[in-house]
Amino acid sequence: MSVQKDDDGFVTSVGPSTGAVETLAADLAKALPTESEGSTQDPIGLLKSEFEVEITLADQQADPNSPLYSVKSFDELGLTPELAKGVRSMGFIRPSKIQERALPLMLNNPPQNMIAQSQAGTGKTAAFTLAMLSRVDVSIAETQAICLAPTRELARQIMSVVAEMGKFTTVTTGYAIKETPPSPNAHIVIGTAGTMLDLISKKVIKPETIKIFVLDEADNMLEKGTLGDQTLRVKNRMPKTVQTLLFSATFPPHVRAFATKFAPRANEIMLKTEELSLDSVKQFYLDCDSEKHKFEILVQLYSLLVVGQSIIFVQRRDTADSVAARMIAEGHKVTSLTGSHQAGDRDQTIDDFRDGKTKVLITTNVIARGIDITQVNLVINYDLPLTASGEPDVETYLHRIGRTGRFGRKGVSINFVHDRATWNKMHFIETALGKPIERIATTDLDEMEAILRSALKDKGKATGSAGPSQHQS
Repeated sequence: MSVQKDDDGFVTSVGPSTGAVETLAADLAKALPTESEGSTQDPIGLLKSEFEVEITLADQQADPNSPLYSVKSFDELGLTPELAKGVRSMGFIRPSKIQERALPLMLNNPPQNMIAQSQAGTGKTAAFTLAMLSRVDVSIAETQAICLAPTRELARQIMSVVAEMGKFTTVTTGYAIKETPPSPNAHIVIGTAGTMLDLISKKVIKPETIKIFVLDEADNMLEKGTLGDQTLRVKNRMPKTVQTLLFSATFPPHVRAFATKFAPRANEIMLKTEELSLDSVKQFYLDCDSEKHKFEILVQLYSLLVVGQSIIFVQRRDTADSVAARMIAEGHKVTSLTGSHQAGDRDQTIDDFRDGKTKVLITTNVIARGIDITQVNLVINYDLPLTASGEPDVETYLHRIGRTGRFGRKGVSINFVHDRATWNKMHFIETALGKPIERIATTDLDEMEAILRSALKDKGKATGSAGPSQHQS
């Protein structure tokens, strides 16, 4: 069959249908504890969101009063006993806001596409993981679900969730990340777009058997450029019947428009942009005098950086390595992580940080998205995030500060500002998000430390009480 594509690169003529997805297993009323029997464990990622989600149903016949429109417990979803046991073992008690609305729509038959946006730390990964595991027919030894992520680190994290949730099932999993051997015929494969495309081209993965296709950090995956092109090429190898799920904390308007074509006739779950900034993260900026002063202040803050765990974001790979080297020379224990490091070293660095063996990680945007490390209570934007054209990158800023304040826990973010230009960029981000960023002067180091230490200890929810004053330099 000849392959035809439209102006955006989408295939409009593809191979034959692979048939309908099998009906989910029967309901198990006693598979999970009832609300009255709820576990005393902290339910991972299930603290109730205060934000209301906007639901747009592709099927106008959908009945909001249907039991499948929303669920209040996982035992309403018709999970297999093994999968239900896996959900329960992870400490999940009841769905989060996005889960209670997204899961019934994702698991319903016939399968429908979905575009889902919700703030960081609200359980998106668990939602699409449950969807992938639910769609797998373990009697068929072929790949039936694939998930793409923008970075190796995020792909490995997603895999850990899939493995944990599916540990009582016979579902097999495999990686599609560089320098990691592929697993032929794995039911679920998680990886990056380039490697996944390579495995499909080499027929290690047979696209015709894929039932469900997930993009995590979808706005990043669909941006124009190499990553977006690779993602589209993977999509174009999928059968027409594939269920496409797009998840992200942010969807800029131009990407959202493209997403609706990438996942046609999709149900949509969206938050308003101004609701995306995490209220559980107190935002500050430090008024520095120069680039040199930025480093001096960073060194001064070291005792605060190790109170919990801290991530220091910089714009360039060489900056990450040089700042780390300089801090180590000052006698401080830090590590750096960038895309230029060897794959094995990257894995070891993030694993050590996740396990709490290291406390301070200096990195680029390679872990700005999706990485969940509960102990991170401080994020520093040593360099503000910028687009390729040098403009303030609001979406990346949101993702960066979302590495702390996960699941409603408290967190602190600090922006380093050293001249009028960087202040203007930060003010642009502040205005776009509608959340005040409080200025802390660096002229009195004791006062600076006292304010930040108090913020880190404050167990109340951050609200932000003061907007930025004009930069003093």
